[in-house]
Amino acid sequence: MAYPEMFEGIGVTNPEDWKHPKRVTYEPKKFDDQDVDVKIEACGVCGSDIHCAASHWGPVVKNQVVGHEIVGRVVKVGPKCTTGIKIGDRVGVGAQVASCLDCSRCQNDNEPYCPRVVTTYGQAYPDGYVSQGGYASHVRVHEHFAIPVPEELPLHLAAPLLCGGITVYSPLLRGGCGPGKKVGIVGIGGIGHMGILFAKAMGAEVYAFSRSHSKEKDAKELGADHYIATLEDKDWTEKYFDTLDLIVVCASSLTDVNFDELIKVMKVNTKILSISVPSIDETLTLKPFGLLGVTIGNSALGSRKEIEQLLKLVVDKDIKIWVEQLQVGEAGVAEAFERMDKGQVRYRFTLMGFDKEFGN
Repeated sequence: MAYPEMFEGIGVTNPEDWKHPKRVTYEPKKFDDQDVDVKIEACGVCGSDIHCAASHWGPVVKNQVVGHEIVGRVVKVGPKCTTGIKIGDRVGVGAQVASCLDCSRCQNDNEPYCPRVVTTYGQAYPDGYVSQGGYASHVRVHEHFAIPVPEELPLHLAAPLLCGGITVYSPLLRGGCGPGKKVGIVGIGGIGHMGILFAKAMGAEVYAFSRSHSKEKDAKELGADHYIATLEDKDWTEKYFDTLDLIVVCASSLTDVNFDELIKVMKVNTKILSISVPSIDETLTLKPFGLLGVTIGNSALGSRKEIEQLLKLVVDKDIKIWVEQLQVGEAGVAEAFERMDKGQVRYRFTLMGFDKEFGN
């Protein structure tokens, strides 16, 4: 491989056989004046990776490399970079690699809501190049989206914070999570388990929601003060009526979430915020009169500023998310895809060993 002309990755070469990705070589995007190249050292495995690879959100592009929870070292810096980023810096790249950076949303730390967002993989830049993700030797991004990662954070624990972590931290922060607040986390999985950890670290009283009691022990160990099994506990809506200040829905599917029930446990003038990005054929159903006094909304990723705040919180509070490490490569990514598809992970995977696989 001749860097920087070509990058290598583990990509979906056959959409019909997406669980068996192959090693691919590809040309990176054009190097712009404010771009940086990052040599990848770790990449988390996100549920979005599965949705994309499996064509849940539309046909996957041939040779698509997924992965948007990236940690690595800067190896090239554009001539007009202004953030102070330099070669050798340890940085993270999340699920966004570009926005206009000029509109009112970008100027007010709302980059994920910019109309000109480019996601880390599977989306075309204005010139037509389709972005390639982090199961790879390198990634090329605008400097704004290469965010300093504290050296104190171990690689395998830092990577999942860049998408899964910030995706739940942002609505917690914007929803007012903190001391004196009662906050619910619905769905105890890869993102939900981080939601419990973060909400507790932010000072809230935490209510964990799942369909059964199978994850109660884990939820309590993560720091949940209360646990509600929505399909098994009788009269939970009456018991917790008018209790919660905020709920963040972290379930992978909205079909299984009974919003008509959740609304009953909310205080007046409070929010239910969803971070779920399910298959495109799903629909959300609820009875409109139940919405009296309650707002339901959706949250997207988080800003650079919020990612910096999250990383500081994790360091300051010594938060340890639950992660299993896998060796990056055809076999490791195939294992991650298979086990993620079956829900056989507690609660996050991080791909490691990039030097061993790509020899860069």
